[in-house]
Amino acid sequence: PQASSIPLTKVELALNWFPEIEHGGYYTALINDYYKEEGLDVTILAGGPDAPVIQRLGSNRVQFGVANADNVIFAHASDLPIVALMAPIQHSPRCLLIHQDSSINNFADLKNITLAMNDSNAFAQYLRHKIPLTNVQVVRYTGSIALFLENPNMAQQAYNFSEPVIAKSKGVSTRQLMLSDLGFDPYTSLLITNQDIINKQPELVKKFAKASQRGWQEYIQNPSATNKYINSLNPEIDLEILNLGTAELVPLCQQPPDSKAFGEMTAVRWQTLLEQMYASKVIEKNNLPVDRMHTSKFLTQHNRDNIPTNISEP
Repeated sequence: PQASSIPLTKVELALNWFPEIEHGGYYTALINDYYKEEGLDVTILAGGPDAPVIQRLGSNRVQFGVANADNVIFAHASDLPIVALMAPIQHSPRCLLIHQDSSINNFADLKNITLAMNDSNAFAQYLRHKIPLTNVQVVRYTGSIALFLENPNMAQQAYNFSEPVIAKSKGVSTRQLMLSDLGFDPYTSLLITNQDIINKQPELVKKFAKASQRGWQEYIQNPSATNKYINSLNPEIDLEILNLGTAELVPLCQQPPDSKAFGEMTAVRWQTLLEQMYASKVIEKNNLPVDRMHTSKFLTQHNRDNIPTNISEP
């Protein structure tokens, strides 16, 4: 039979950072042709510091993006109707990286130190809200760990599957203070879109979500081919570091036992985050509509066909 002559629909996905393992499932869907199987010709646009993912989506310059849950709440605070479709990383990898021999053992010990972090981020304001940060000099986070490696009296923001692994490869032992232990645990690497696209092209959204979901489930099981591809796009990160980082990432992708679909989200988690951001004074309203910030209706439910339901005794 002749190959289908139906042209593929061109779609763009804007990343919130340089290609890394937190985008692994999207790249898996790309290189395994899961998007093509849904009739989509997908281009993944790399991000970086201050990548304008929300702005691109808000002005319909791209159809999909990747961002964390706090960024979606920021969008709604600015009246941009951004909607999260899937949360592949259920628990936040956000941490503070400290030197192994530092006297800082917990968040309460954070004092008399230089801390590199992006102060406009919700986690940074939450940290300031919770911890006094006595004599802590906050400097701009550059995306590099070079200064941290040189200065034993420095801490910096990090993802637990990235910077600690890089530091170890350079011979520097570290410890991490997980922001989730402080209560701040937003969904991470969300697949997001604009409500306008959901209204006008629901079938496109369903196809993209299905392929992305499939990509993430495959990546968690078999990351090596995708990590090679990510390394080809971002050679500054060594392949071995990507592979070691994936081992740290997988537990964060663990789905709740009662979830009906991979990447599903709950209103309770969104409401908690909204209240934390309001308490931290990063947003001025605590009555934003969390039900409009996320939906699971485009996700394919877990395949339970192979689970025997009627087992008789031998």
